[in-house]
Amino acid sequence: MEAIYKSIIEALIFASDEPIKPIEIIRVVQGIDGDEIEITPEDIDNCVNEINAALENERHSINIVRIADGYIFSTRQEYAKYLGYLSSEKSKRRLSQAALETLAIVAYKQPITKPELESIRGVNSDYTINTLLEKNLIAIAGRSETVGRPILYATTDEFLKYFGLNKISDLPKPREIEEIMQDEDFLEQKRKLLMSAVEEQMEAELEIEGENAPEA
Repeated sequence: MEAIYKSIIEALIFASDEPIKPIEIIRVVQGIDGDEIEITPEDIDNCVNEINAALENERHSINIVRIADGYIFSTRQEYAKYLGYLSSEKSKRRLSQAALETLAIVAYKQPITKPELESIRGVNSDYTINTLLEKNLIAIAGRSETVGRPILYATTDEFLKYFGLNKISDLPKPREIEEIMQDEDFLEQKRKLLMSAVEEQMEAELEIEGENAPEA
């Protein structure tokens, strides 16, 4: 494969708002330069490795990550806490605690039925399931062979993108989750989020009190 295609691959990944899959890159290259151009997913993967090596050597703050069987530019992990402080795109569409709990159960137990999910959570999950379906974080994955043939739910590629995973097996193991929960950076970010939530609640209550206060 010609060296120029390394730059083309880099440009396509950089310009993509979503993880771009190897087959999409191949389609673009052959659509412009002709079907006779020989380029394979392995060629693309090798190019990505070379680009990442160059970015690391030059101490750039970004690299290309593999997510949902595709490629996308991302900032390096060591800068995550700074970006998190500024608030990421995810915070704009933050999931409720109930939705996160439901999503975690689906992720680790999939495919799973609504009755199975509710037996674990202990509460009705109609609303949270509908919310996750609307956000395309879970999808219907068929029907169970049990009595009544209830619907099965599983996570989607959007779920992988939301949490920055390449495949579902990249989910942290229970032991790893315990370690994360004890991490000092995690605890500090959790404290800041809790304080922010408390401040927002206090501001909302003060606004309500001001609106209800009798006029002088």
